Amino acid sequence: MVEKDIQIFIDSVTHYFNQLKNGDITIDTPYLNVNHSPIISDYTGVIGISGNNQGLVYFTAPKLLLEQILQSMGETDRNDSNLFDLVGEVANTIAGNARNHFGPAFNISVPFVFSGQPNAVLFPKNNHSLIISINWHDQQAAIVVYLQ
Repeated sequence: MVEKDIQIFIDSVTHYFNQLKNGDITIDTPYLNVNHSPIISDYTGVIGISGNNQGLVYFTAPKLLLEQILQSMGETDRNDSNLFDLVGEVANTIAGNARNHFGPAFNISVPFVFSGQPNAVLFPKNNHSLIISINWHDQQAAIVVYLQ
């Protein structure tokens, strides 16, 4: 990926959080991660990518950050079902915005969501993923991009 491609993901997550009440968000400098152990928080929404690009994009966040997003949306029910829906929605929104940039051959799947650590490794171990760290309301989340 080139810098312009990386900026699409940064702009997408920034736009998402800026739409929320108290949407001040800080994005750290993206970095490459060797995929020996994935970056995973409490809840994760994964979008598979196929077509001209192969790989995945996922959003992972602590429970408290997701609860704060729901609160800023006026949602009072913060049960697991809503947290799963939210983490999947954020991942889908970010991947969908990337699809607008990369074109119709950038196919995205429906979100796969889970909590805790996955039973299987999400990445091919011999490659790298791009980590975009997000800080919002003193909580840290991440967008992780793995594209071949």
